Amino acid sequence: MSNELLGAKLDQSKEIDSKIDQIVNEVMSVNSHIKGPSAPKSSLIESAQAHIDKVGTNRGRPLFYPYIGTGAGNGPYVELEDGSVKIDLINGIGIHVLGHSHPKILQASLKAATSDIVIQGNLQPNKEYSLLGQKLLDLAGKNSRLKHVWLTTSGSMSGENALKACRQYKSPAKMIISMKNAFAGRSTMMAEITDNPSLKQGLPSYGEVTRVPFYDKNDPKSTEKSFAAFKEIVAKHEGDISCFCFEPMQGEGGYNSAPREFFIPMLDFCKEKGIPVWADEVQTFCRTGEFFAYETLGFGDYVDVCTVAKTLQVGATLYTDELNPKPGLVSGTFAGASVALAAGHAALSELEDGYMGANGKIQKIHDDFVGMLNELNQGSCRGLLQDAGGLGLMVAVTPLDGSREKMIALLKVLFKNGLMTFGCGKGPFRLRFLLPAILNSKDIQVCKEIIEKSVLELA
Repeated sequence: MSNELLGAKLDQSKEIDSKIDQIVNEVMSVNSHIKGPSAPKSSLIESAQAHIDKVGTNRGRPLFYPYIGTGAGNGPYVELEDGSVKIDLINGIGIHVLGHSHPKILQASLKAATSDIVIQGNLQPNKEYSLLGQKLLDLAGKNSRLKHVWLTTSGSMSGENALKACRQYKSPAKMIISMKNAFAGRSTMMAEITDNPSLKQGLPSYGEVTRVPFYDKNDPKSTEKSFAAFKEIVAKHEGDISCFCFEPMQGEGGYNSAPREFFIPMLDFCKEKGIPVWADEVQTFCRTGEFFAYETLGFGDYVDVCTVAKTLQVGATLYTDELNPKPGLVSGTFAGASVALAAGHAALSELEDGYMGANGKIQKIHDDFVGMLNELNQGSCRGLLQDAGGLGLMVAVTPLDGSREKMIALLKVLFKNGLMTFGCGKGPFRLRFLLPAILNSKDIQVCKEIIEKSVLELA
């Protein structure tokens, strides 16, 4: 930015930077008193419950957990209105990849808060919009053909934009090939792609989505069966397939992962038939040991469209030159808050520093956490924490008897005992952990003690 501009004076102001440093230091000093999980304070339970009940009344549906944060947190730990502290292993369903009150995120957010506007749009962006878009393209361009990016406010909206780009490119084709147990988002069309009837009760089905089975590690012929189903769908709807949309690793569906060899026959067939490939990385982005799961699995050259969000703090659709939408198709007032755009950029920059790769921090966290779950399953919780695994910061385990009832009960007991996580899958029902990238061995030991105590309470 030119020094002739007033914006440059704000950006380079030592007085502003000094005050931001003071704020960050004070926040970190206060939050340093949070050192681990703790029980609610009796003097605060009643007022906190009244607050929680009011939120439930306003929403028309109660909160899943009695959770309202105070705004104080330290790494993986977060303080609630009842005075308790929890270790957070769900990260707002994946948003807080660097935990709570990370100093670099705070710094970037406070700096962006001095901007002239709160929300940036696709018609009138500021520099934070430009910087985040360029950072994404720099990362994506290393191992894919993705050349362009469109920012938006959420994973669902990034999916809507991806689908529009695919359908325009293949017009008038409308059909979508997806996976069984897929999850795509909460908008009407993304709910259609999602394969979970309980998440779309009362919604009409438009019959535009077909499905092939995801990889089953217990079936030696899983790849062959899925590819055969894929070819049957294409033959049935020849000329009417707009895209193949899939999660490289399924999230809500059960944290199901697959080897590269499972995807390649379908991806090769897409290339042969001219079917756009849409990798839905809203949850896997930044979590599998590389920035993109298509890098972890080694099929970036096949990807025509990729959607990301969560860690990014906003949503984004990346696409190749060929899939670049015509003017007017993709737009929207909101691209994201200035603070969110800056925080997303800061998160990506931080994750470039030693987190990725076979010897990166993410892989070590994965190995240590999965190892801890397996140790419990082979020891005091024998047979009660089965099939631990996943990719990177996405870890799941099947607890107790794998029933929904036991899984929900365990979630509530874990919360009571100081650990927050969530469920996924549907037979078996599993615990899923979206681990923060700042988790250390001491924190994992805290998790182990709480998980062990909670599982044994219900066994």
